[in-house]
Amino acid sequence: VVRSNGSCVYIPPGIFKSTCKIDITWFPFDDQRCEMKFGSWTYDGLQLDLQLQDEGGGDISSFITNGEWDLLGVPGKRNELFYNCCPEPYIDITFVIIIRRRTLYYFFNLIVPCVLIASMAVLGFTLPPDSGEKLSLGVTILLSLTVFLNMVAETMPATSDAVPLLGTYFNCIMFMVASSVVSTILILNYHHRNADTHDMSPWIRLVFLEWMPCLLRMSRPSEEDKTSLTEATRKALKLKELELKERSSKSLLANVLDIDDDFRHNTLQSSSHTFLRHDDSGGGTILHATTSCIGPHRELTLILKELRVITDKIQKEDEAAEITNDWKFAAMVVDRMCLIIFTLFTILATVAVLCSAPHIIVT
Repeated sequence: VVRSNGSCVYIPPGIFKSTCKIDITWFPFDDQRCEMKFGSWTYDGLQLDLQLQDEGGGDISSFITNGEWDLLGVPGKRNELFYNCCPEPYIDITFVIIIRRRTLYYFFNLIVPCVLIASMAVLGFTLPPDSGEKLSLGVTILLSLTVFLNMVAETMPATSDAVPLLGTYFNCIMFMVASSVVSTILILNYHHRNADTHDMSPWIRLVFLEWMPCLLRMSRPSEEDKTSLTEATRKALKLKELELKERSSKSLLANVLDIDDDFRHNTLQSSSHTFLRHDDSGGGTILHATTSCIGPHRELTLILKELRVITDKIQKEDEAAEITNDWKFAAMVVDRMCLIIFTLFTILATVAVLCSAPHIIVT
């Protein structure tokens, strides 16, 4: 447009591209500021004076909504610079483009799945060790999180200037899942120990059987708990105990009868032999009676010896079962302790990340 006074107005359309340094410290809850400087190196400020049309900066009314970024504003500033070469000022106008990342996509596609994976790792501590899937569940969760982190690494900007907030959170969850696998190995090790392979040291007994159960509100079933059972449950337990006693009595009686039969047979042979040997001397009857009295006494002695052996064996089995149960209870205590620790760690890490972010969700 050429006016009558000779002034010309020329507004050429154009698309300006620029690069700026990105700070990914708060990714994906970050705001970015990019500067664009407009000025002339050919004409000084006395020949070309640039003024801001609006003190608020650029006009963003015609901005087309972007799926990843929101344009918060384009403030501008007029600058006058003096250089050593020239006394005239040089004018430029600098616009600061402030954009904010829209976090809805990253929240539901990165953070929520990571929290769910971490929750699965925590719930693995509620799985009984006898199921056989406790360790495989932890390893599977660790592998799935590793694959997920590879996908996340492709999404995050590749720069070493700063560690993104999301990367810090994922590393914490990765450390937690790996630690849960190590803890599961320790729990399974304690659970499958017995009296033949390991003796429980006094400090383990003190810590995991006395102190930690009190802190975690854990206890074994006691006699008071057994008395609080219902009548039907007590009857069922009594029937089971009677069946076990009957089986034990039958096996013990069978052993005693076998011993009695064997020794009666040996006694009769020795008695008949003694009678025939002393028949000629006239004292056979007396010797036969003496041998008959010695036979039952010897049988009772052997039966008592057999009963002592059986009693010692049962006592050793009970002691071994008690030691095995102590190891299993120690494993339960470690399992409960890890459940509480890793649950608190996951909650605190998630809350810390969300609270430290400048903003949570921008739709």
